Amino acid sequence: MKVEARIFELCTVFFFIAAIGYGIWAKEPVGIVGLTLTGGLTLIIGTYFRFVARRIEERPEDNTEAEVSDGAGELGFFSPGSYWPVGLAASAALCGVALAFWQVWLIIIAVGLILLAIGGLVFEYHTGPAHD
Repeated sequence: MKVEARIFELCTVFFFIAAIGYGIWAKEPVGIVGLTLTGGLTLIIGTYFRFVARRIEERPEDNTEAEVSDGAGELGFFSPGSYWPVGLAASAALCGVALAFWQVWLIIIAVGLILLAIGGLVFEYHTGPAHD
């Protein structure tokens, strides 16, 4: 995770420098705010990756002496197929239509469906605590 943290830290520096340069050159507040907020978001992500990198063991990507064969093996669990993202997208689309026409009753239903779809997606493979 150190590589990813470094990439986002470099992006943070770039966006803050670009915001300063844009402020001096253009003096347009919307662009300054946009670049500053983008720098802040990359700072948040880079900081998260840096904290995670401290807690996990070193990966082959983080080792400068690593070989290609060091990264071989199982990479994790990937879902073979799920219908929850389709439901989440449909619920988000319904919420967008409800917001466009400002139908409060439909917004409430759509937000409920979004929360249901998020819960289904998160807990799709949750089997509960192991019983001995």
